[in-house]
Amino acid sequence: MTESYPTPGQIERAKRLRQLINDYRYQYHVLDESPISEAAADSLKHELSQLEQQFPDLVTADSPSQRVAGEPLAKFKQINHSSRMLSLNDVFNKDELHAWVQRITKLLPGRQLEYFVDIKMDGLACALVYQGGLLVEAITRGNGFIGEDVTANVSTIESVPLRLRPAKGYEYLLKGRTEIRGEIVIYKADFDLLNQQRAQAGQALYANPRNLAAGSIRQLDPKLAAARPLRFRGYDLLRDEENIKTWDGVYETLRAIGLPANSEAEVHKSTASVINFADKWDTERHNLPFNTDGLVIKINHRQAYAELGVVGKAPRAAVAYKYAAEEATTIIKDIVISIGRTGAAGPVAVFEPVIVAGSRVQHATLHNADEIARKDIRIGDTVIVYKAGDIIPQVLKVLTELRPASAPVFNMEATLKKQYPELQFIRPSGEVVYRIKGVSGPILLKRALEHYASKGAMDIEGLGEKNVAALVDAGLVADLADIYGLSYEQILSVDRFAALSSQKLIDAVAATKRPALPRFLFGLGIRHVGAQTAIDVSERFGSMLALSKATLDQLLDVEGIGMIVAESILAWFAEPGNQSLLNKFNSYDVKPQYVSAANGPLHRLSFVITGSLTNTSRDLAAQKIRALGGKFESTVTKQTDYLVVGVAVGAAKLAKAEKLGVKQITEAELAKLLQV
Repeated sequence: MTESYPTPGQIERAKRLRQLINDYRYQYHVLDESPISEAAADSLKHELSQLEQQFPDLVTADSPSQRVAGEPLAKFKQINHSSRMLSLNDVFNKDELHAWVQRITKLLPGRQLEYFVDIKMDGLACALVYQGGLLVEAITRGNGFIGEDVTANVSTIESVPLRLRPAKGYEYLLKGRTEIRGEIVIYKADFDLLNQQRAQAGQALYANPRNLAAGSIRQLDPKLAAARPLRFRGYDLLRDEENIKTWDGVYETLRAIGLPANSEAEVHKSTASVINFADKWDTERHNLPFNTDGLVIKINHRQAYAELGVVGKAPRAAVAYKYAAEEATTIIKDIVISIGRTGAAGPVAVFEPVIVAGSRVQHATLHNADEIARKDIRIGDTVIVYKAGDIIPQVLKVLTELRPASAPVFNMEATLKKQYPELQFIRPSGEVVYRIKGVSGPILLKRALEHYASKGAMDIEGLGEKNVAALVDAGLVADLADIYGLSYEQILSVDRFAALSSQKLIDAVAATKRPALPRFLFGLGIRHVGAQTAIDVSERFGSMLALSKATLDQLLDVEGIGMIVAESILAWFAEPGNQSLLNKFNSYDVKPQYVSAANGPLHRLSFVITGSLTNTSRDLAAQKIRALGGKFESTVTKQTDYLVVGVAVGAAKLAKAEKLGVKQITEAELAKLLQV
């Protein structure tokens, strides 16, 4: 096999990744600051790990993959750990988990393995040392070898016993040295309450529970730590003699002698069972009292665990199973301009595919030229990507430390000229968006017709992107209404259509001549008029004729409509070309109908969906909700009645729903409501 060597670019990339990760880990573990999320840091670390696995010569002694990050603060007494406090190697998907199991199985041939699986807590690791049953030291992780003496502060935590509880069968733990390792956390509810109090007092809000827990323990004044709602949860017990055979036995022992341990932890006898447990908590983890980003999976029998030993900074016999990151890092390959149905030019970042919130994404909206300039986004940049509202990928931040020296500043106008030389663009005064000059043009027409035929609007089968392009390019369609005047012979003359497909399209178009008014209105592509606004407007005016005569005040009286939407509707109907379009629809006998859903069983109920649905699409669910009189919204507010929780959900909507007291229901419960 030919040996491969890293390119100069890969060598430089690994060097800069090492430096950046070390900087971020120092800020996170030592200064208790979070310049980026832990998920984004994990993504950078994973990229470095993959490079080092591909090219082992890139591994250096100071690589983040070779040590436990963090140094003890000088203001506290430093204490040597009795044994190194290790970190865990990460696995990010089921394939990587299977690979870990295969490696373990080869190292322990013939053994029947059990797995102990627990929720990974997002807090501050700490070791409690008991001598003769009395608490004598509390030590932070530090750099794994040396930690900080925080005994005075930890002694204020109610869940940390100052003396171990006597229990039958565990009397030996009250003699000699017993060390308990675990995590100091702040529950989400307690954290929210603290921030509410600070907001009322006009004080700056805390960033997150983990940073607050770490900062509280590192206060020199124990009274400050005592004032914070800190909690301790144990996960390990160390003694000179090994009397405890399994990790679930450790948890039983911890509880017996007075220390809390996660009740969610379980023993599993197969990888399939572990994966089922992981899938369960991927959805339910948001209901836990503390924050988590994954699981800890260990070989349950401690003797086998010890036999497998340690490689670098981590034990072979345990891994951290990380859930799909809600943020990840990737590299922008290009910035392209997308023309929307209203003629707006929207810049889009195209990047190396990355998994974000459980799905594979490879592009993200950059909104407009001003936003690109504000964030200084360039081709070649390494960026943090997240999903806004659990759905739309967006760029959160540029990691300028990893920027190539040759990366040019993005020029919106030059890019527009390069990608669309046949079009002219203008940027109206007071707006941030470039638009196609004029109201015509084949690209604009194609986008408008695709939208009109989409599932949320007319739902015309056979009018997808390629067929729309073919009809427009053939000169058969000059506006939206022209599709109703197409003949069988005209469609058949286009290369993409045969006899059967031509007739099917004729029939599909004819079936929409009595469209529901909200779907027709939405399909017209009036700026700022989405599916829900179209329903609200239809409910108020009942017909296109009445809406065309509506005044500004009448539009503003419609719930949910503000000045921008009202003015957009007025402007659309004031345009002579749009009046001609409506007349043409009428000449083809297209008559929008409206049947009020005001008395529907879901009237006045508002729904939001987070995550993916397994038995239907989000669009179809939204249509059914609206057909029964309900409202389908994209964001959770205090007016939301139900949050439908699907799979691969993001944390943001769940957290907001819990904060506002919004009822959460499953997809199955939604299905029952839709069948009433």
